[in-house]
Amino acid sequence: MSSAENGKNGIPDTPAGPRPEPLRFYGTTWVDHDHGYAARRVGLAVGSLAVAAAACFVLRVAYEGLQIADIGSFVSLLMIVMFAICSALAFRHTWSGFISRPDPDRQASMRGLLAIGFVGSLLAYFFRTFTEAPGEKLHREEYDKAREEYEKRTTRRSGNPSKKRRRK
Repeated sequence: MSSAENGKNGIPDTPAGPRPEPLRFYGTTWVDHDHGYAARRVGLAVGSLAVAAAACFVLRVAYEGLQIADIGSFVSLLMIVMFAICSALAFRHTWSGFISRPDPDRQASMRGLLAIGFVGSLLAYFFRTFTEAPGEKLHREEYDKAREEYEKRTTRRSGNPSKKRRRK
């Protein structure tokens, strides 16, 4: 019998109430900071920084390709400015997405910009792992609020209604 099947007839024995939403790469370990949470944060910080460095290397090779093609200084400058601005906007958008739920329409409209500024998104992920799992604060607020509402609902309905005193 597996650990998930603790109940009768093979039905999983799950606690009542709201369940935490899993985070990418962390699952639900962010709730109690257990099962390798710290190691995941360190590993993902190092990984995101390594991927950002590799991406910068690829962008440098692309820039050198433009230099070899001798297309002119204006286009080279335009490429540098475009990647810098898109990376800054992607950083800001990704960072704010860890604090509040992004608007789906705005998210869809910024998809191209975020793809160009992917280095900024990777750096935002890297810096956020120093304080928490990216998105943990938002998910914790939502989970705590759902648990409080659940506790209020269950405590109001507890007890046998036939044994309650009647008002005079």
